[in-house]
Parts: sequence; structure tokens; C-alpha cells
Amino acid sequence: MAGEKTRKILVDNRKARFEYEILETYSAGLALLGTEVKAIRAGRANLSDAFARIQHGEVLLYNMHISPLQTAGAFAHDPLRTRKLLLKRREIHKLLGRVEEKGLTLIPLKLYLEGSWVKLDLGLARGKKLYDKREDIKKREAKRDIERAMRR
Repeated sequence: MAGEKTRKILVDNRKARFEYEILETYSAGLALLGTEVKAIRAGRANLSDAFARIQHGEVLLYNMHISPLQTAGAFAHDPLRTRKLLLKRREIHKLLGRVEEKGLTLIPLKLYLEGSWVKLDLGLARGKKLYDKREDIKKREAKRDIERAMRR
């Protein structure tokens, strides 16, 4: 029990699973500033428009919004700055090969605390077509109807 790390989800990108078909997931650390860590722990982060790219052998996260804390004052960070994701080199090379395939992209899925570290679940994803989204909605509604019928 002493060596186990607890996992507390801070931010969940629920829209990502609706907009994209997730093929693989990776867990990555983030290079953050102290004020950003405090803001994330306070629940002031947003992943809805975020995406990742591989540039010069590094994975960079764009458009993740972390609202600065009121108490940061002069030390406040830029809310939309580009942040580096910390992955192993072989994972980056594997991702690079997959992302170069047609239509694949890197989407952040969850931001969570693992022990005292802030980590991110990164999904290798393919965009869904409109008919795929409609099919998902139909399946979800059918599942709800079955559950309602079972309760009665």
C-alpha cells in the first residue's frame, strides 16, 4: 500500500471520445511551471481545444488553457502557452510513425494526479465522420432504453 500511487482525475476531455476514434493511449508527464500546477490542482484547466504535435523529436501540447490563479500576481503564467510532454524516446518514435499516417492526430484525453505528479493521457486518434457520430448516439440511446426496461 505504501508504494501504490493514487490516481485522481482533474480534467476529462469528454468531447474527444465523441469527435475521435481513439486507437491507442499513452501516459505522459508535463513540463509545467509552479503556478500552473497550483492552478491545475484547483481545477482551472481546460482540454477541450487542445492537441499535440511532434516537432524536432519532442511532443508539444497546444491550446491547453490553464487559468492563472488570482494569488500569482506578477508570477502569473501565459494561459495558452505551448507545453512539452514527457515521453520516452521510443514512444515518441512510435507515435511519429503513426501520426504520419493519413488522418491520425494526438488528442489529450485526461489530466490527472498520479501521486504528486500531474500527468496526461494522450490518445492517438482518427476523426469520426458524421455518420459514425450518429451511430454512437443511436447505440447510447438503445443502451439507455434497455436499462430503463430492465429497471421496470
